[in-house]
Amino acid sequence: QVQLVESGGGSVQPGGSLRLSCAASGSVFSIYHMRWYRQGPVKQRELVAVLPSDGSPMYADSVKGRFTISRDNTKNTVYLQMNSLKPDDTAVYYCNADVAPYSDYRGYEFWGQGTQVTVSI
Repeated sequence: QVQLVESGGGSVQPGGSLRLSCAASGSVFSIYHMRWYRQGPVKQRELVAVLPSDGSPMYADSVKGRFTISRDNTKNTVYLQMNSLKPDDTAVYYCNADVAPYSDYRGYEFWGQGTQVTVSI
């Protein structure tokens, strides 16, 4: 079984920064795409950033230039550096990854439990 555990959420004032982390543990043979989603109050879940295993990162227009997704393959961890935070960034942030638990390289989608980010005065 694979677990994704997020950390790093919290409360911050507008203009502040936070860094989210998501570590994959358990039966992890290989990790493909890693993603961050968010779901704000009375909003649908939206894709924030994607980092393919062999490609360039992609971002939602609303966070381009402010958020940076990165990964440390030695730690099976993906990060989301969030700068210049705005109240509209307030949401529960979820980590999502395609993980191959076994050496057959077949990937399955896993989700973290979510971490709250609140941006307010």
